[in-house]
Amino acid sequence: MTVMFKHILVPMDGSKLAEAALPAARYMADKFAAQVTLFHVVEKDAPSQVHGQKHLTGFEEAQHYLEEVAQRWFQGVSQVECHVHETETELVSQSIIAHAAELGHDLVVMCSHGRGKAFHLLFGSIAQKVIAGGTLPVLITHPDEQGEPPPFACRQILVPLDTDPEHEKGLPVVRAVALACSSELHIATVIPTYESLSPEEKVSARTLPSTASRMLELEVRDASEHLDLLARELTDAGIRASSHVLRGDPAETIALAATEAKIDLMVLATHGKTGMKAFWTGSVAHAICSRSRCPLLLVPISEAS
Repeated sequence: MTVMFKHILVPMDGSKLAEAALPAARYMADKFAAQVTLFHVVEKDAPSQVHGQKHLTGFEEAQHYLEEVAQRWFQGVSQVECHVHETETELVSQSIIAHAAELGHDLVVMCSHGRGKAFHLLFGSIAQKVIAGGTLPVLITHPDEQGEPPPFACRQILVPLDTDPEHEKGLPVVRAVALACSSELHIATVIPTYESLSPEEKVSARTLPSTASRMLELEVRDASEHLDLLARELTDAGIRASSHVLRGDPAETIALAATEAKIDLMVLATHGKTGMKAFWTGSVAHAICSRSRCPLLLVPISEAS
């Protein structure tokens, strides 16, 4: 299956923080020769400020702002559109989903404004609903420490996998990005040590700790063989790929690996509508997001994908 991003949707709210999505959108537009649509939804009873900064509140103001962003960030891109959904609504995420479906977008690029609890509240308010309600990959970036748009590249991509084979359905998107961006691709999984098991898992393993440790070692062997196979398939497709089986707490280990390897983009598959509840209630994926400021590409998958 060939996956290409040809039409990128970039929702904007007028704040400087939201512009952290623009370097990634421009980068992807260049690599895929994609069309870009800058999009704003006029909110009902819109506040004058968002994230402590000026917020767009009317059609003409929003249209002027999007046109200015297009001139500033997307000169040289062959097709750039500015679209303001002027019918006032309280359901911003649904407007984004509907617009993407109507005009055939295949990637949404957005910004998150926080991490930890702030990440959950601010990221979850719009982007969570977009990926939960749609079928499009969503690329999430973060502003730098000064709140400015950070540089974006895809030299090094990390794909955390677990034992759920469904999550490997996101690999066609990963392959497309790696090929278009000439990226080095790292596939990784984390097998806990006995010491890093959760309290609940330790209770069941405490009666036979040596057996539990042996079972974990077998998981390491099986995971290593499987990831090596995936890496060979990617290498055969012309991608520089490597496989890594790590030990420890899954979320902490992945976040640390991303930092140490200077990862530019992390890709996580989600189960879309059926899986986002788990994603946001303590899952490993959510824990990784809360620990890392690495840009994140969320790829929704389904049984039919």
